[in-house]
Amino acid sequence: MDYSSIVGVCASLLGLIFLGLSYRVVSIRRVVKIGIGTGGNEPLRLAVRAHANFIEYVPIILILLFLLMRSAGDAMLAAALAVLLVIARLLHAFGLSGSGGYSTGRFSGTVITWLVLLLTSLLNIYYLVF
Repeated sequence: MDYSSIVGVCASLLGLIFLGLSYRVVSIRRVVKIGIGTGGNEPLRLAVRAHANFIEYVPIILILLFLLMRSAGDAMLAAALAVLLVIARLLHAFGLSGSGGYSTGRFSGTVITWLVLLLTSLLNIYYLVF
């Protein structure tokens, strides 16, 4: 498997994570019979936030990863960052699903996600400008 395939597999894994987060929201909604909003239900609120946080970060980072593969001409770095992103999003989802407060998973998932976002942004600028 080459490095660009690893990025594709990671993108696909992120799609499955998103599907899992979506399913969790729908499942809780069906049980508590809340169609829109969270109705003050804490498990639903956490599930909605984990789902929303994923969609707030992952699409732009995936775009940046694919641009990085194209601009750098070397998919190895993009593959490493893609693997980190999958790990980060799993940590964040599990961390946030347990508690709305501090959790190691949520914190480390956020930090790694931000790091991947920062690195992909800066590396794209570097490769596209210099």
